[in-house]
Amino acid sequence: MLRLLPDRFLPNARRLSLVAASSALLALSAAPAHAELTIEISGAGANRIPLAIADFGGDTGVARALTSVIRGDLERSGMFRLIDPGSAPLNENSTPAWGDLRTKGADAIAAGSISGGGDGRMEARFRLNDVNRQAALGGAAFVTSTPMLRTAGHRIADVIYEKLTGEPGVFSTRIAYVVKGSGRYELHIADADGQNAQAALVSREPIISPAWSPDGTRLAYVSFENKKPVIFVHSLASGRRTAVANFRGSNSAPAWSPDGRRLAVVLSKEGGSQIFLLNADGSGVQRLATSPGIDTEPSFAPDGQSIYFTSDRGGSAQIYRIGVGGGEAQRISFEGSYNVTPRVSPDGRSLAFITRRDGSFRLAVMDLSSRQVQILTESRKDESPSFAPNGRMILVATEQGGRGVLSAVSIDGRIRQKLSIPAGDVREPAWGPFQR
Repeated sequence: MLRLLPDRFLPNARRLSLVAASSALLALSAAPAHAELTIEISGAGANRIPLAIADFGGDTGVARALTSVIRGDLERSGMFRLIDPGSAPLNENSTPAWGDLRTKGADAIAAGSISGGGDGRMEARFRLNDVNRQAALGGAAFVTSTPMLRTAGHRIADVIYEKLTGEPGVFSTRIAYVVKGSGRYELHIADADGQNAQAALVSREPIISPAWSPDGTRLAYVSFENKKPVIFVHSLASGRRTAVANFRGSNSAPAWSPDGRRLAVVLSKEGGSQIFLLNADGSGVQRLATSPGIDTEPSFAPDGQSIYFTSDRGGSAQIYRIGVGGGEAQRISFEGSYNVTPRVSPDGRSLAFITRRDGSFRLAVMDLSSRQVQILTESRKDESPSFAPNGRMILVATEQGGRGVLSAVSIDGRIRQKLSIPAGDVREPAWGPFQR
C-alpha cells in the first residue's frame, strides 16, 4: 500500500518555469564534453514501490522523450518497480484503468501531457494517482522548452519521488567530476544521470577537489595550471574565475561553509599542511589550529559550527572534529589504522569516509550518534566521497580495469550504481546541491 503524504500540489498544480534556468549554463556551452557518463545499476531498495508511468499525451516524439527521462530516473533510483501501464497514452485528466492496474500490482500511476505554444515554449503537466484509493496524490506543471525538456522530466521525477517516499528527489541536481584524457584534464558538469555533460574548464595540468557552493552557482577547485596547486572559485554563469588562495607552497582541499561565505582550505605557507579559514573572495585568512602533524581534507558540519578533517597528529591518518573558532580537536575514528576524507551527511547524522581494510581502500559510513561503522563497498581504491543533497546516496571515485569510474551507493548499501565514460578516466566527484 502507498504511504500517503500531505498533498502540496492540488487542487491547483504548480507552474514553474525552466526556460530561464538554461542561462546558468551559458558559460559552459562553449566547451561541450566529448563523452557522457553511462550508468549501470545493481541492487534495489528493500521494499520497492510498484509504480506505473503512462506514456504522456501530446506530440508523440516529445512526449516519449519526456516520459523516458521520468521512467529512467525513478528506475535507476532503486526505490521503484515499474509496472506496465498499457500502451495507450494518458494525460493528467485521463481516468486510468484502475482494475487492470490493481491486477498488475501497481500502487500508483503517473500520467501527463506536453503541449507547445507559438513562442517555442511548452508546458509539461502531470498528475500522480493512488491506484487503491483512486485518488490524486499530487501534480505539477512546468513551463519548459526543447533544450530544457530533460530538466522538466527530472523535476517531475523529483515530485513523484518525494510524494511516494517522503524524501526530496535529486534527479534535477548536477554533479561535477574530472575526466583525465590524453594530455589534458577536463572539469565536467553534468545532470545527476550523467547526461548533458559540459566542460567548465580544460587544462593540460591536473584539476582536483571540486566543491560546490551551497547555492550551486560556483565551484571551488584546485588547479595546477600555474605549475603549483592554486585554489580558484569559478562562477558557472559567467565563467569568471578568481584565485582565492595562491600562497607560497601548497593550496588545496577547499570546502564551503554552509552559508557560502567562507572556505576551509589547507595551506602550507607557514610550514606543514594546516587548515585555514578564508572568505569566499580570498580575504580574511585565518589559521584554524596548530598541529605538529598534517591536517587536511576539511569538511563543514551542516550547522557550520564545526569542521571534520583528516590528521596524522596521533601517529596514523584518522578523522577529527574541531569547532570553527578553533580549540581542542576531538578524534572521531578509532576502527583501523587509516581513515580519511570525512564528509558529513546533509542531516548531520552520518559521516562518509574512506577506510583501509585488508589492504583495500573502501567507502564506509559512520552513525555519528552510536559511532557504528558500516563498509559500503567491496572496491580496492575508493576515494573522494560526496553525499547527494537528500543524503540517500553517496558518490565515490573508484578504479575498475585500471581506469577511474564513479560509483554511487545508497547509505544502507543496498542500491549501487556505476557511472563511467567508455574512453575516459573519471575522478574527483562532487554532488551538487538542490536546484533553487
